[in-house]
Amino acid sequence: MRRQAARESSARTYARALPIVPVRARGLTVEGADGRRYLDCLSGAGTLALGHNHPVVLEAIRAVLDSGAPLHALDFATPVKDAFVTELFHTLPPGLADHARVQFCGPAGTDAVEAALKLVRTATGRTGVLAFTGAYHGMTAAAQDASGHATDVRVTRLPYPYDYRCPFGTGGEAGAELSARWTEYLLDDPRSGVRPPAGMILEPVQGEGGVIPAPDPWLRRMRQITADRSIPLIADEIQTGVGRTGAFWAVEHSGIVPDVMVLSKAIGGSLPLAVVVYRDDLDVWEPGAHAGTFRGNQLAMAAGTATLAYVRRHRLADHAATLGTRMLTQLRTLADRFPCIGDVRGRGLMIGLEVVDPEQEAAAPEQQGYEAPHREDRHPRRTDESQAEADARNPRAEPKAATSRPAVLDPVPAPPVPPRPASRQPSGASA
Repeated sequence: MRRQAARESSARTYARALPIVPVRARGLTVEGADGRRYLDCLSGAGTLALGHNHPVVLEAIRAVLDSGAPLHALDFATPVKDAFVTELFHTLPPGLADHARVQFCGPAGTDAVEAALKLVRTATGRTGVLAFTGAYHGMTAAAQDASGHATDVRVTRLPYPYDYRCPFGTGGEAGAELSARWTEYLLDDPRSGVRPPAGMILEPVQGEGGVIPAPDPWLRRMRQITADRSIPLIADEIQTGVGRTGAFWAVEHSGIVPDVMVLSKAIGGSLPLAVVVYRDDLDVWEPGAHAGTFRGNQLAMAAGTATLAYVRRHRLADHAATLGTRMLTQLRTLADRFPCIGDVRGRGLMIGLEVVDPEQEAAAPEQQGYEAPHREDRHPRRTDESQAEADARNPRAEPKAATSRPAVLDPVPAPPVPPRPASRQPSGASA
């Protein structure tokens, strides 16, 4: 660790907070050089869908090593790549898998975001991008531009539904409705200053932004807004994919079919791998338009195939949903007892707990000009579940009086994918 501190960049993060030298790992545990065993709550920043050194992953890697196959193959077709793409397409939402193309990128999610943004800009002939407050899409140029901390970029920032700290001071369905209406206003009012964008990028559950699940009706509304205006919708599933939220892909909860999906982390079975999956009519790339030396990592593809197949066949997404419900119930029980737990939220096993200073938290809303929420309202339920289901999770909850406020975000079916402008279609493409 002393040598690391002396020789490595100041940009290192986890090593600063955790003085551990991992030497062995299996499943949920890591053994350090000091001989102590630790429970791993990092999970490789979301890359370890099956934990450390799962037998099916190791077997897949050994099979490639023992076969004599090339470990590096650029973008050539190989049996290993073919098996990976076949398994990946088995998992995709049917509306996308039936008409999809896949682009292998550099082996990090941020490069997949770069590729997705470049793709929609090329396909539409437009440059602007719609993104959301609190977003995190990576650390390279365009990915960082679309993230919540960026400045001086070609990105229009939209409010993301956040019940606990609603930017409109309302939360719940009303906050989501205001977010949707603000999006429509910016796109439709010629005086808004927002030109027609190349695409919209969003996370179905914001990760770095605080583990904030998007309400399903709001996601369906974003899908409708973008489809009606021929704006490609990009779903960033880098953190949310491969069963983590209780569905194989988080967009499945709402039933929407995005035009583009950005995938990385767990799809490589713990090894570096990133891809963009998109509608075939968006496939307007020129050869070499987005290349990368390490887009042909055969070991990562083999490990990824094994991981995707294991999660799918053993229905681990359903298991994550069951465990997630149990954890959320217990955490909300703790929140009722301890005022320092401001909010508990999440989906499946992607769960966030917001720790606050109770005194400062009680004063903050009044300073912002709206009424502080009552203690029992600090854990707003999802808009797509019934009150009976919510109360069943919390048997100590008092029955609530009926409210006369109507639902403002009625569920809408996922709309058809938007057509690309005819002037941009390549020869031979169908409308």
